[in-house]
Parts: sequence; structure tokens; C-alpha cells
Amino acid sequence: MPLNKIIRISGKAVPVPGADMDTDRIIPARFLKCITFDELAGTMFYDERFHTDGSSKNHPIDAPQHAGARIILGGENFGCGSSREHAPQAIKRSGIAAIVAESFAEIFFGNSSGIGLPCVCASHADLEQALRRTEEEPQTEWVLDLEQMTLCCPGLSLPISMPEEPRQALTQGRWDAVVELMNAPEAVARLAATLPNPSCK
Repeated sequence: MPLNKIIRISGKAVPVPGADMDTDRIIPARFLKCITFDELAGTMFYDERFHTDGSSKNHPIDAPQHAGARIILGGENFGCGSSREHAPQAIKRSGIAAIVAESFAEIFFGNSSGIGLPCVCASHADLEQALRRTEEEPQTEWVLDLEQMTLCCPGLSLPISMPEEPRQALTQGRWDAVVELMNAPEAVARLAATLPNPSCK
């Protein structure tokens, strides 16, 4: 199978401000009973966005000027709380291709990297610049570059960071464990030959 390399992501950004954005807020527990992750499309931050009667809370995600945004601009400790893998799945299935925040909870970061959703860090000051530009000029086209490790738009280039191992996995297309296995049948067979045969009694 071909490798899916994730090197550059371009598109509009949407602000999701605030520290400690936990996974319970990213995907409410009642949505966890889905059969497939595809069913999570549109559910990210649901209770942050809608009242119990379904009316809008006017969250930035639903603002017309941010429609179609592909990059979230978050805060500190993004994805904290319970380890539910549905949280990054809900974000990705809702059309987001990358998250930029001050820092990430470790499990959320790992779950995101494993589904090809880059989570990169930027300083508080740089995120403030990005947020100001996004609020003042919401149609701004951003480019997140995992080779140059920059978040850029016309007239502005901000440094970003992430651990080297997941960065390489994303840019080299090695983030998908299923594809890795399917592309290495001989290695899989060699390993299988070393495993004991289960006995049936």
C-alpha cells in the first residue's frame, strides 16, 4: 500500500481558546457508543457549541467566517483528561487536519499521531499572533510545514515544534500501523514463525 506522507497542511484556522481542553469537552461521553469512528463527524466540542435544545452557542467553530477551517489554534494542555481515543477521531472526522497549541496531554498526542493528526506546539506569544490574525482576517490561508517546522501565512512565519520521532513518522508516512504491517509481509511472517502455536484442549 502507498505511504500517506503528511508534510504540509494548508487551510484556514479556527480558534478554540482556553487551557486544559479535556477530552470530555472534545467529545461528550454519550457519543462513545458509536459503531464506527466515521459516525463522529461533526460531534467535536458538541456541548461547547450547542445548548441542550440544539440551538447554537455561537462557538467559533460554527462561525461562518471559519467554515471549512482545517487547523485548530488551541491553548495549554490540550486534550487532557480521560484517554478516550474518540477525541482525536472526532476532530479529524470533522475535517480538522492539524492542531497547534501551547502543549498537549501525552495520551491525546499519541492517539492523534497514530491517526495522522499532527499536534504541534507554539509559544504563547506566537499563538497570540496567530489568533489575532485569524480573528482579524479569518480567510487567511495558513501553511503548517512539518519539514520546516513553521506555521506561515502571508507576512508571518511562526516556529512550531514536536518530538522528532512522531514528526518523522508523519513526514515519512509511517504513522499508520496497518499500512506498516501490510507493507512488511515477510517481517510479519518471520515474527509469526517465532511465536508458539496455541494449543486447543
